[in-house]
Amino acid sequence: MSNDSEGTAFGRFIGKFTVLKGAVRELWIIFGTKIMTILAYSVVNSTLVLWLSSDLGFGDKSAGFVVATWSTALTIFTVMVGSLVDAVGIRKSLLAGFGLAAAARFVMAACAIRWIALPFGLFPLALGEALQTPVMVAAVRRFTTTKQRSIAFSVYYAMMNVGFAVAGWTFDHVRAGLGEYGHYTVPLLGLHVSTYQAIIMLGGLFTLPNLVLTYFALRGGVEATDDGVVVRPEVPKYPGKGFIEAFLLSCRDAMKEWFRIFSNLWTQPTFYRFLAFFALIVFVKLILYHMYYTFPKYAIRELGAGAPFGQLFGTLNAVIVVILAPIVGALTQRFTAYKIVVVGTLITALSVFLMVVPPAQFQGLADGGFGAAIAWWLNLKGPVMPLYVAIVLFTIIYSIGESFYSPRLYEYPAAIAPKGQEGSYLALSMLPYFVAKFFVGTMSGFLLDAFCPETGPRHSQTMWLIIGGMALLAPIGLVLCRRYIQVHETGRE
Repeated sequence: MSNDSEGTAFGRFIGKFTVLKGAVRELWIIFGTKIMTILAYSVVNSTLVLWLSSDLGFGDKSAGFVVATWSTALTIFTVMVGSLVDAVGIRKSLLAGFGLAAAARFVMAACAIRWIALPFGLFPLALGEALQTPVMVAAVRRFTTTKQRSIAFSVYYAMMNVGFAVAGWTFDHVRAGLGEYGHYTVPLLGLHVSTYQAIIMLGGLFTLPNLVLTYFALRGGVEATDDGVVVRPEVPKYPGKGFIEAFLLSCRDAMKEWFRIFSNLWTQPTFYRFLAFFALIVFVKLILYHMYYTFPKYAIRELGAGAPFGQLFGTLNAVIVVILAPIVGALTQRFTAYKIVVVGTLITALSVFLMVVPPAQFQGLADGGFGAAIAWWLNLKGPVMPLYVAIVLFTIIYSIGESFYSPRLYEYPAAIAPKGQEGSYLALSMLPYFVAKFFVGTMSGFLLDAFCPETGPRHSQTMWLIIGGMALLAPIGLVLCRRYIQVHETGRE
């Protein structure tokens, strides 16, 4: 009887994945392009502040301001293109996004002149990136049946983290091969580029397969329904209009619709509680963007040029989340999203304080088996600096916390939104990313300049103390304000 029940449970588990067996080929194309999209995005994003300072000559503060402006533009564009799929279709939207992103990255890689690299490279890249993620999410929904949808989004999330994991490894290995401030000569072209430009060029090359796959293999008008696959001719929403004009018209119509919907939202008490909840989430989201915009310079200055810090956070974090998030989700289903978010944000915020501890306190671990494992993993030569141990422990604890709270941030808006307004609530759940990116981009330069300068005395632990203290405001605020902002979740007692 035991064997039968185990076999049945195993069969049900496998059945969750075999439901994708009959999925349309377009879904598998989206999975593949998602890996390459995140790989390209992550290697370039990790390089951004280093490229701005090393190749374009920006100081810590000015580089932070450029990143803040770029990140804000990226978020605004992402929200704006939500309705573009209806206007021009999935295939054309993706072709535009992949093509623009590839071209922008090649401009950034080939030219280290500010007035060319920024207006014709970095900022067009924001629009190119924005034309990918929301369109790909819409594509997963369109290319799956009701039964396939849940597991399809799980696989999509896994592919995203595979991209992050590979990006961390790629980032470190290019820097190790060329040197932190080395150069590379592009074959045939004879173009001399820096290490950071070479990494950005790789981001452009990683985008090209997506362009080819989408152009030759992705069919327009395909939709998977519960009654079978339907291929409908893609009728443009704005007949006779070009892509740019259709994009602008769709943005105009979207703004009108958002104004109508959001005007109604402000009359709902639930909406104010929702905004307060996500306003607190901003503080813990700061950590992630500090790892993109503050951590690279910190790592080079404290660990030395060429330190393999891409794998320290990017790869390790992605691997842990891919493994742990589904397990945590299965084990915590009976708890409210609010409660799990409190637990997850507390773990995540506390992880930062490992970076506040003097590195010498980790010397014992660095000299033992833990340090030996890190040396083997990162191919380090000689004694392991105790700071490596601190960063690895921080990443592990951070990833555990992320596995608790991050998936629930998608569930909570859907669970509390009034029927028929789930989309509006989900769209506004992007606010933490918008605020966190702008704030961290600006703040990172000031923190580095004050506590971890390129030359002179450093007080890096103070910098992480400030970051950790701000992150703690999220779980503390969620607990203290719980009776005022927690909303009943559909399906929960």
